[in-house]
Amino acid sequence: MKPTGGAMPALFHKTLIAITVCAVVASCASEEPLDPTNPWAPGIDHRAEAEDGLEVGHRLMEAQEYELALEAFTRAALEHGMTGEVLSSLGTANLSLGRLGQAEPLLRRAIEKEPDWPEGMNNLGVLLMEQGKYAEAEQVLRRAYALDNGESAPIRENLRLALANLENSAITTGQNQEYELVQRGRGNILIRQTP
Repeated sequence: MKPTGGAMPALFHKTLIAITVCAVVASCASEEPLDPTNPWAPGIDHRAEAEDGLEVGHRLMEAQEYELALEAFTRAALEHGMTGEVLSSLGTANLSLGRLGQAEPLLRRAIEKEPDWPEGMNNLGVLLMEQGKYAEAEQVLRRAYALDNGESAPIRENLRLALANLENSAITTGQNQEYELVQRGRGNILIRQTP
């Protein structure tokens, strides 16, 4: 059977109109202001500047999305280099994931780069307490407390816990304790010690 002469051009004409309508809609989508009554997500603006990886990572840490935060901090390392804040952020994310062996060298390198940074010292102290190295944790947290002038409640509480663990580790072993990690300019992250 032979197609009629008008069927093919009509289909071609409808397809051409559909493609043209889609192209017009797509070109207008990014120029329109956001409409709160529109249920569809806005398009991606590829010309916009990306959010800083450190800021994204800190937000993800607050949301307890530690694996995603680790990825954001890794991207931040590409932007900023291995600064003290990036190293500490990577170490803190690993610590939050329970990867103590990966967190320790990162946190130690962070305080080597920024020895006067109390938040980095605090997080290394928390790691040392998690490892049961209470004497070293007490020294590191005492230094963090001194650098902070005793103003940070999480650092003060972590130092108190380190001193209690150092004095009598038999009594405190097996009890659930909360340690607080501190981020630069951000909120605190609770780490629970498991028995």
